[in-house]
Amino acid sequence: MKTVFVAGPFRAAISWEIQQNVTRAEQVALELWRMGLAVLCPHSNCRHFQGAAPDDVWLRGDLEMVSRFDAVVMLPTWEFSEGARGEHAHAIKEGKVVFYWPTDVLKIAKYAEENP
Repeated sequence: MKTVFVAGPFRAAISWEIQQNVTRAEQVALELWRMGLAVLCPHSNCRHFQGAAPDDVWLRGDLEMVSRFDAVVMLPTWEFSEGARGEHAHAIKEGKVVFYWPTDVLKIAKYAEENP
C-alpha cells in the first residue's frame, strides 16, 4: 500500500476559513483512502494548534513527512499557500510522485490499483 501526503492551504485570516480548508482536505483524504492508499492529512493533525508553536515548526514537520511518503496530492489552490508551495517544491526535489486534485483522479486511482 502506497502512502500519500495531502498538501494544500491550511492557514487563513479567520478560523472559519481554516475549517473550510480542513474540510476540503479531509474530503480528498477520504477519497484517497477509498482508493486504497494510506493517507496523511496534516490539516486534521493540527487543526486546533494555531499559536501553540511557531509556524515554521509545522512547516518543517510537514516537509519531514513529505520525505517519508511515497506521493503527494496537491489540493486545488495549493499555489496560493506558502506551506503547500514548500511541500510541492520539497516533493519534487525528493523525486516523489506528485498528483494534482482533481485533474489527476484517474491517475491516482491507477497508482493505487497498481500498488495495493
